[in-house]
Formats: sequence, structure tokens, C-alpha cells
Amino acid sequence: MKLKLSILLLAISVGAFGQKPAPKTEQDFYEIKTLPIPQDLYLEVGGLATMPDGRLAVSTRRGEIWIVENPYQKDSHQTNYRRFASGLHEILGLAYKDGVFYCSQRGELTKITDTNRDGVADLYEPIYQFELSGNYHEYTYGPVFDKNGDMLVTLNLAWIGFGEGKFAKWRGWLVKIKPDGTLEPQSAGLRSPAGYSINDEGDIFYGENQGDWVGSGRITHLAKGDFAGNPGGIKWAKEPNSPFKLTLEEIPDNSQPMFEAAKKVKNLKLPAVWFPHAIMGISTSDIIQDTTKGKFSPFPGQYFVADQGQSKVMRVFMEKVNGVYQGFCINYREGFQSGILRERFGLDGSMFLGMTSRGWGSTGKDNFGLQRLVWNGLTPFEINTIHAKSDGFEISFTQAVDVKSVKNAASYALRSYIYQYHHQYGSPIINVNELKIKGISVSPDKKTVRISIDGIRQFYIHEFILKGVLNEEGDPLLHETAYYTLNQIPAGDKMAINESSAPVVEKAAIAVVEQPKLAVNGKKQIVTEAQALALLKKHTCLACHAKDKKVIGPSYEDIAKRKYSDQQILALVYKPNPQNWPDYATEMAPMSHIPANDVLKIASWINNLGAKNKVEPNRD
Repeated sequence: MKLKLSILLLAISVGAFGQKPAPKTEQDFYEIKTLPIPQDLYLEVGGLATMPDGRLAVSTRRGEIWIVENPYQKDSHQTNYRRFASGLHEILGLAYKDGVFYCSQRGELTKITDTNRDGVADLYEPIYQFELSGNYHEYTYGPVFDKNGDMLVTLNLAWIGFGEGKFAKWRGWLVKIKPDGTLEPQSAGLRSPAGYSINDEGDIFYGENQGDWVGSGRITHLAKGDFAGNPGGIKWAKEPNSPFKLTLEEIPDNSQPMFEAAKKVKNLKLPAVWFPHAIMGISTSDIIQDTTKGKFSPFPGQYFVADQGQSKVMRVFMEKVNGVYQGFCINYREGFQSGILRERFGLDGSMFLGMTSRGWGSTGKDNFGLQRLVWNGLTPFEINTIHAKSDGFEISFTQAVDVKSVKNAASYALRSYIYQYHHQYGSPIINVNELKIKGISVSPDKKTVRISIDGIRQFYIHEFILKGVLNEEGDPLLHETAYYTLNQIPAGDKMAINESSAPVVEKAAIAVVEQPKLAVNGKKQIVTEAQALALLKKHTCLACHAKDKKVIGPSYEDIAKRKYSDQQILALVYKPNPQNWPDYATEMAPMSHIPANDVLKIASWINNLGAKNKVEPNRD
């Protein structure tokens, strides 16, 4: 009996050791730590400021500033909150300099001081007062201090079915305000500039989210005199101190790509990096460069961009080609408790993240939150950098690659596309081209792979899906998909295409997936949930919708209650009508690039959800 038991245990142990470990996930490298918040405190974060004594300051949408003690939770998990200031108006930005707080209220840039050092503010000094019309969408963000001690502030457009800045001066602009209260307009064309920062070279970048004149999320390098694309605030370009002159009539509105408009509007600034909608977020918020010298991440000097709607952080690498910024974005860490609005580095190199979702919605289910992102020092197998080349791209990895996998053309899926530039809300992807690899070369250390591509296109987003690329241990990439915005194609030698650089072309085994048929002999067939979910995932619909609960948009069960026909759903996917869902703050973008047959399959499944539910009248 003992012999049989020993043999059985040996067999189990051999089987266990023979199994390949599960692929690594984000939490294996980056830990999310939650700071507890008292139940009676509605900490809807609008701003964060780390303090040199180890405390953290938090401003809120409800007009308060709180000081958090023990935010790093060194000695205990418990944190303590003390209200420093109150009675302010929706503070969406906070800075701490020389023992004094500076914040942006909706209508004022304010200096706040604790003169008697009792831990409570007692002096509120207006530095500059902004015009307001009373429109709910006239948010104000900042300040961010530049090297000279001047303050940068961004001003949101009003929303009246489209972005409008004419009701209040300098809405839709980045402005500089000196300590004496003097305002200097810097750049225009901003729609909803919730996050912006200055990099280690002194250049300003801001994040924009999809809307009118904005096909998808993006980050843009702003210099004085730049026009970032949304003409809502263009009225103020007529002011004597405007750094440029431009009228609405000069801006093309023909649904061509933005780069075509830039040929006619000389100061129209193209994005440094596009964030494909619903794949790389839906509501770009803060942006911050990793200046922690290896404390925060294995990617020093790169940028980390938050997304409010999808409650996640994305990573950006940028390079300058011909003096122009460009680069790629890739996912970094998701799973935060609410919609991220603010990112700030702590003294230890970790990142504090301030969150809020009231009125805006987010995949994180809490109404607000405060968390900290901590790297454990282990380096995942990731794309490190992507550099543009004259005939393609050079990709560096954090670990040595398996040469056989990277030489195989089947390991890559590449395509390029762009968005429309027009007054409509958002855009489908257009001008899609599948890209063919002509050559592949691997560096001696196996950490850099150069690929020569047939048909790279200036100004286009180039999508890289590296599903088959493995490291030397046979592990896949932690994140396999990246999106590079190619504003400039550099000069330089092209790869020699020969026997050693030619990609290996193998016939990949194609998995047979049962496809639903919409009708057989005239009778409608049922689309299974598995089939529908596969399509929803493929077309990124699950980023904003779920089967039975509200996310960014309504649940599919709620859509089913409207009793739309399949054809009506197809029409609304291609041309959404926001008036149908007035309780949802984020409008759906047109998704006309999704094949009609796929939409009809999804529609059939949605309507089957409502077959057993009570229906409401059609409100098409």
C-alpha cells in the first residue's frame, strides 16, 4: 500500500512540475495599495500634492482640501485625514510650493496659506479670476509650475451639444499666470484638458479625450502659439495678446484626417501620440513623466497616462524625429477602484492616484478613491521602446527574445489607420491598411528587433500586435499590443532584404470557430452568448458596456428593453444618438468600421436578452 501511495505521489509531483506556469499578470509586478477613507468623507479627488514632510494633500470636487497623514502606510495600514480648507468651488488642481498651496477653483486661481501654522488655512488670496458663464462643463485645471515659477492653467470648454468657449474668456486655452496675476495666453484648441505636465526638457504635454473635433484620445506637445484642433475657443484669438490669429472659417470641416487640415492651418498641432478609442482608454486624464530614476517603474523617463473612464494607467514612450515628438502607447496597469483623474509621485517613488466618477462613470465601481501604485522591482517581459526607421521600426524588449518566434511572420499582426477631423463627436477609424513585413533582424544581445515594413505611412497610427513573440524562456509579452503614431519618417539606411533577414512564413493552424448564422431558410437563428462575447471583445465594446450592469454606457439588458430592431441597432452603432441616453455623460463614438454582419449578430443576441424581459416603448 505504501509503495502504491509513493508511486501516486511521485506521479502527481512529476505532473505538477511538468506543467508550464500560468502567464504573468500585471499584479505580479505592480501592486495597487488602497488608502482607507472615512465613511463620512466624500473624497472625490480633483487634485493631489505630495508634501516634503511625508504627508499628502488632496483637493476635492466638493471644494475642500484634506491633509492625509501616513499616506505611505509605513507603520500601519491606518491613515488620518484632517480638513485644511473648505468653502471653495470644485478644486480640480492642486500644487504645493514653499509651504503654500495653490489651487484652481472653477473661477479662480487661489493661493492658500496657513499663517499661524495650526494646520488649518486662514488666508485665501485670489491670484487670477476667470470668467464663467455658469455652464456645468467650464472646468479649470492646475496649476503646474514652470521653471520660472509661473503657473500654467488649462480651461475647459463649455458644452451645449458641442464644445463652446465664447461665453467666457480664454475657455479652450492653456494660459500662463505670473505670481503678480498677469495672464499670458499660450495655446488654444483644447477641449477638455484635464491633465498636463512639463517634462524634463521643459516641454508641455496635455491629454485630450474624444469629443467634437477629437476623433480619439491623444496627447499633444504644446508650444506657445500652437492650435491643438478644437475651435471652440477660437474667438479669443482675436485678442491683442493672443499668440496667433485664426478664425473658424479657416478650419476645414470635411472629415479628412487632421494632418490634411494641418497643411492649410499652419499652427495646427498634430498629436504626439494617439490613443485608439476604447482600446487605450476612453477619457484621457493626467500625464506624468517617470523622473524617479528607477524607483517607480522599469521604464525611467517614459510617461504614464491615466484614463478616467477605464480606471487604468497606460505607458507612453516618445522620441523626437526631425524635431517632432512621436511615439507609442501601451497598457500598464488596470483595476483601480474608480476613475483616475490625478497622478503624483510620492517621496518613495510610488505613484498616488486620485479618483472620482460621479457624473462621468468609470469601470472602477467606487464613486471615488485614493490608491498607490508600487513596483516590486521585478521586470516583466515587455516592449521597452519603439523607434521609427526609414523603412519600418526598431523594437527593443526588456528581456532577450526567442529568435525563432520573432523571425516568424505569423508572430505579428500589423496595420495602420487614422481618424477623421470634423465637428462631429469622435470618429471611426478610417483608411485601414494591413501591413506586410519584408524583413526582420535581431541584435546580438537578442533584445532589439528591427522590422522592415511594406507601406508605412506618415501621420498614421501603426498598430503592433505581437502575439507570437516570446522570450528565451518561452513566456509571452505581458502586453502584446502597442500603437505608434508616425508623425515623421526618419532618414537613414534601409534594411538589406536577403536570406538572413527574410521573415519565416509558416502556415498557421487556423482554429475553427463556429460562426452564427443570422438566418436559415428564412428563420432567424439564435446567437449564443459565447459567440456574442467574442465579437464584443474583438471590437472593444466591453470597454464601455456589460451584459447586466452600467459601465460607461448602458448595459445590454437595458438596451434590450428599448426593443430596437437589429437594423436600428446597426444604424445607432454607426451613427449614435446621445439623446436616446441622456443620463450618460460620455457620448458613444461612431463605430462604422465594425462589419455590419458582426453588428447584426450582436444585435440579435441583445434582442434575445430582452425576449423574457418586460419591454419599454421604442425611443429611437
